[in-house]
Amino acid sequence: RARATTRMDIKERIRRSPREEEAPVAAPPRGRKGGAAMLLLRWSLPAAALVVCAVLLLMLAGGSAARRGRLLDADPSVGVVARDDPRLVRPRDEDGTSGSPEVVKDKLLGGLLVPGFDEQSCLSRYQSVLYRRISPRFPSTYLLERLREQEALQKKCGPHTELYRKAIAQLKSGQDIKVMDCNYLVWTAYSGLGNRILTIASAFLYAILTNRVLLVDGDKGTADLFCEPFPETSWLLPSDFPIKQFKNFSVVSPESYGNKLKSKVVHHSRPAFVYLHLAHDYSDYDKLFFCEDNQHYLQTIPWLILKSDNYFVPSLFLIPAYQEQLMRLFPQRDAVFHHLGRYLFHPTNAVWGMITRYYDSYLARADEKLGIQIRVFDTETGPFQHVLDQVLACTFKEHLLPEVNTQEPIVSPSKARSKVVLVTSLNSGYYEEFRNMYWEHPTANGETISFHQPSHEEHQDSDKKMHNRKAWAEIYLLSLSDVMVTSAWSTFGYVAQGLSGLKPWLLFKPENRTAPDPPCRQVLSMEPCFHAPPFYDCKAKRGTDTGKLVPHVTHCEDMSWGLKLVDQS
Repeated sequence: RARATTRMDIKERIRRSPREEEAPVAAPPRGRKGGAAMLLLRWSLPAAALVVCAVLLLMLAGGSAARRGRLLDADPSVGVVARDDPRLVRPRDEDGTSGSPEVVKDKLLGGLLVPGFDEQSCLSRYQSVLYRRISPRFPSTYLLERLREQEALQKKCGPHTELYRKAIAQLKSGQDIKVMDCNYLVWTAYSGLGNRILTIASAFLYAILTNRVLLVDGDKGTADLFCEPFPETSWLLPSDFPIKQFKNFSVVSPESYGNKLKSKVVHHSRPAFVYLHLAHDYSDYDKLFFCEDNQHYLQTIPWLILKSDNYFVPSLFLIPAYQEQLMRLFPQRDAVFHHLGRYLFHPTNAVWGMITRYYDSYLARADEKLGIQIRVFDTETGPFQHVLDQVLACTFKEHLLPEVNTQEPIVSPSKARSKVVLVTSLNSGYYEEFRNMYWEHPTANGETISFHQPSHEEHQDSDKKMHNRKAWAEIYLLSLSDVMVTSAWSTFGYVAQGLSGLKPWLLFKPENRTAPDPPCRQVLSMEPCFHAPPFYDCKAKRGTDTGKLVPHVTHCEDMSWGLKLVDQS
């Protein structure tokens, strides 16, 4: 009880973030012989000690910053956490006990984030470091430079600025189109939450590469789910945007770049805007977006309106004009979404409250957290026995879960360890089967296993506010796991693994309702899969296998025709 009370006190102190109070200095004794000498001695010794400590701290800080290749401001970028806080990462010793916790954590994520935001308006931005393991991947210096430049561009040209008003006026006129100080990329809300997160990240990278301001459509609860990522401006497209029909654009719209290419009118005019259709049903002409010649033309268009449900980043790495810049931005090719996702996507306070309440209640105190994400692409809701069999076969084979002992009622553990399993699925049946199996039988190694599932919505409904909040909260909770199992083809799982920095075990997609053998494998990288890439050689003007052009773009483990980034170094 005393330990629990202490932990609650610690959490309260962290949330309130009070300033440390200075201890009062005792007054020197009066009326004694030698009082002045005693006073001088009392003050001189601590002062000397403080000077020595300050010098040592500066030397240590300088060495640490040099090793990481960046400078850290101690005040705004580092959060100091109480040593016995249960959320701190504690490395396991060989005897299963906790080692020394990581006390100081970089709340600016290696420079990805900037200080100065109103912390109360978006608690997750700087508090997430209390819940997440420190990433082993550091952003490049060049990426940090470009993020700061993009932030300045967003502020200079964003909504309600004079330059934005001029750009809108020109867009309305549709005539005398000329190069503007500010060019824009408008992202259209489309498809499920996982797809939307991946396409925003893709659009943001494209905006950085082409020096465009990114504005996102507020439909489907964008503002309700994500905090503003850019300081002193908004990324939300204003509701009075003059192209009212942009949300209804599709593959057949005459405004699309593919249809303009098809009708051969694209180079005879310079319209005020062009619609980019990069969704799963895009045509061969739409796919020519990924050819360098077409990128040169698109650079002259002030407004681009994008609709996609794909993580199209891998194909950006195949465009020669962007390759050098991308290599500098991401020396570790498999950390693109990991960095961009942690920069862009901060849960709003409403969602952050759901995340932290659940984590603190059910996940925080376990020795290990295993996340299992189950997504079944079937017309029926399930649960299905072959899926249950596949998950168990994977977790047993990879030693992620201990097997149960069906012969003895109690197994005495040699080492007391607890493991918590977070299950995310639209269906509650899998969670119930797991929970009952480990309740009715002891584990073979004596480990204590508990299962938790935050919600079971039965059906995906991306137009409902609470459904989206729960989905985002569960993606984020899944990303806080120590080990992860995800489902093939699932963008929900892609986002969680990218935010976490983990390479999960991937459950292969079952065929004919039969559990595949092998049931799973660990992925090559944490990067999401581009499900519908083009297979076209722009120079040779013929079809080709785009998964074999460069060593860092290869085919996905779960989709043989998909593309993903890997780090061959």
